[in-house]
Amino acid sequence: MSGTPSPGPAPDALELAALLCSRVCHDLISPVGAIVNGLEVLDDNPKPEDREFALELIRKSAKTASARLQFCRLAFGAAGSAGAQIDLGDAQTMARGHLEDAKTTIAWNLPRVLLPKNRVKLLLNMMVIAQQTIPRGGVLTVDPVGEGETSGFRVAAAGLNARMPQNIADMLSSGSASSIDAHAVQPYYTRLLAQACGLNVVLAPEGEAVVVTAS
Repeated sequence: MSGTPSPGPAPDALELAALLCSRVCHDLISPVGAIVNGLEVLDDNPKPEDREFALELIRKSAKTASARLQFCRLAFGAAGSAGAQIDLGDAQTMARGHLEDAKTTIAWNLPRVLLPKNRVKLLLNMMVIAQQTIPRGGVLTVDPVGEGETSGFRVAAAGLNARMPQNIADMLSSGSASSIDAHAVQPYYTRLLAQACGLNVVLAPEGEAVVVTAS
């Protein structure tokens, strides 16, 4: 009998931890490697113009690495004890530092309140997914769905040639857990966070935008 192959087993806790660590390392390799390259240029007694270029590379890369570390600590890390709450204002700061650049801006329409840490982690991971749908940049608009500690979120990504990654949409759905690697673990982890919050997370096109909703 032909049909869709059955999904493989979901990763256990140990494998999930390893995959998330690999994901964080992947995010940090590029800026840290650039810092090393800049220092190697300085070690070679460069010309003044090359020295200034190397210093600027080191400054920029160190700032990027710091922003990514702070974001990953909140989005993937323990972020306080069990039951801890996180200020959405702090989450906004981390999101802007990591996701905003010359091409991408954030329109943040959430109140500055304390929310359970898993809901804040869910929001930050939704924003990472939304950013992936606008590879040429654009605007991420973040809105609440409902009110209070049971609220969900809506992140709309609008930009030139916004695309709908079907593999990420499938990974967010509760029916898929196969072929999870260090790249696919982030949407899978987002699904787990949503389930822990009693929410469903969906990625879908909406007009010319792509929207991630947890409700």
